[in-house]
Amino acid sequence: FLTCGKTPESCMKSLLQLNKYLYKYRFRLLWGTFFITVSNIFAIYPAEILRQGIDLVQDGTAVYKLFDGSPIALNLSGNFYTILLYFGLIVIASALLKGIFMFFMRQTIIVMSRLIEYDLKNDMFDHYQQLDLAFFKRNRTGDLMARISEDVSQVRMYLGPAIMYAISTVSLFVLVLARMVSINAELTLYVMAPLPLLAFLVYKVNSLVIHRSEAVQSQLSRMTSFVQEFFSGIRVIKSYNREKTMYKQFDIIADKYKQLNLSLVRINALFFPVISLMIGFSTLITVYIGGNKVYSG
Repeated sequence: FLTCGKTPESCMKSLLQLNKYLYKYRFRLLWGTFFITVSNIFAIYPAEILRQGIDLVQDGTAVYKLFDGSPIALNLSGNFYTILLYFGLIVIASALLKGIFMFFMRQTIIVMSRLIEYDLKNDMFDHYQQLDLAFFKRNRTGDLMARISEDVSQVRMYLGPAIMYAISTVSLFVLVLARMVSINAELTLYVMAPLPLLAFLVYKVNSLVIHRSEAVQSQLSRMTSFVQEFFSGIRVIKSYNREKTMYKQFDIIADKYKQLNLSLVRINALFFPVISLMIGFSTLITVYIGGNKVYSG
C-alpha cells in the first residue's frame, strides 16, 4: 500500500489498510483528540478576554475623564488597574494551559505514529522473509530498502503530524465558527464565502502534489538500488577501472531526482500563497462589510 496510485481516491483506499494500526493505539488517538480540542479552546479564549479588556479601557477612560480631579477618580484608577491586571493574568494562564495541553497532544499523537512506524517496519520485514525467491529476482534490493525506510517514514508523517494538524484544524474550525455565528451570523456567511473556492484549489494542488511525490519516491528507489549495486560490486568496478562511468550514471540519476524534487517544491510553494490569498479575501470582506455595519450604527 506504500505506492498509492495517481489519484487522492486511490491513496485513500490504500491508507484504509492503516486502520488496524490506528485501532491498536485508539486510546492514544482519543486522548490526543481530547488534548487538541482543549488546547484550541485555550487558544481562542484569550481573544475574548482581549476584546473585553479593550472595551474596558475605552469605557474606563471615558468615565475617568468625567470624574477627573475628584476623589472618585482615584478609586476608579485603582480598580481600573486591578481589573486590567486580572485580565492580563487570565491571558497568561490561558497561554500556559494551551502549551501544557499541546505537550500532551504531541506525547499522544506523535508517540502513536512512532509506535505504528515500529510495527510497520517489523511487519514488512516479517513479510519480506515469507516471500519466495522469484519476488526478490523481480524487485531490486534498493526498492525494497526504500519501502521499509523512506516510505514507512512518509507513512509516519501521515499518521503523526498530518492527523494531528487535521484534527486540530477541524476542532478549531468548529469552535471558531460557532463563536462567529453567535456574534453575527450574517457576517459569518460573508467571511465563509471564499471557502468553496479554497477547497477546490486545495484539492487540485493536492492532486499534483501526490503525483509528483510518487515520482520523487520512485526515483529515490532507483537511486538507492544503484548505490546498493555499486557498493556490492565495488571490487569488480575498481578492477576494470569503471569509476568514472559509474559516476556519470549516478550523476544522471541524482540530477533527475533533484529535478523531480524541485518540481514538487514549486507546487508546494504555490500551495501556501493560494491559501494566504483566500484568507486575505475573507479578511477584506470582513473589514468592508463589518466596517459598513459599524458606520451605519
